[in-house]
Amino acid sequence: MAVHSDEFHRVVDRLTGVGRSEASQWTSFTVQGKKFAYYWPRTNTVGLKQTISEQLALVAERPDVFEEQFTSGGFGWVVVYLDHIEVDELSELVYEAWRLTAPEELVDALPFTAVAAKARRKRASR
Repeated sequence: MAVHSDEFHRVVDRLTGVGRSEASQWTSFTVQGKKFAYYWPRTNTVGLKQTISEQLALVAERPDVFEEQFTSGGFGWVVVYLDHIEVDELSELVYEAWRLTAPEELVDALPFTAVAAKARRKRASR
């Protein structure tokens, strides 16, 4: 039930227009200059942009997997413990974070079904 950091990075790499910025303790991910995700290798966690209602629901339902990070600009960020989540659920949450941030034309050109299909093909080929 654990997701390796390589899987998280593969999910992010399937998205369109993603920029990556390395800092000393984390990596941030952007789409058109706007952040939608972070990765902290020391804790094997990611931070993902979500709606506030989704943030609250995730943390309330499974506090062993999700932690409230902060709210900003009408969005709630969650910390996701990669050791406690499955890749399919993580893929959905990463896509949602990207979708909330990406311009409409990028989102229209890359529906989640296309991202999920790529993930299934890669897992099947292993």
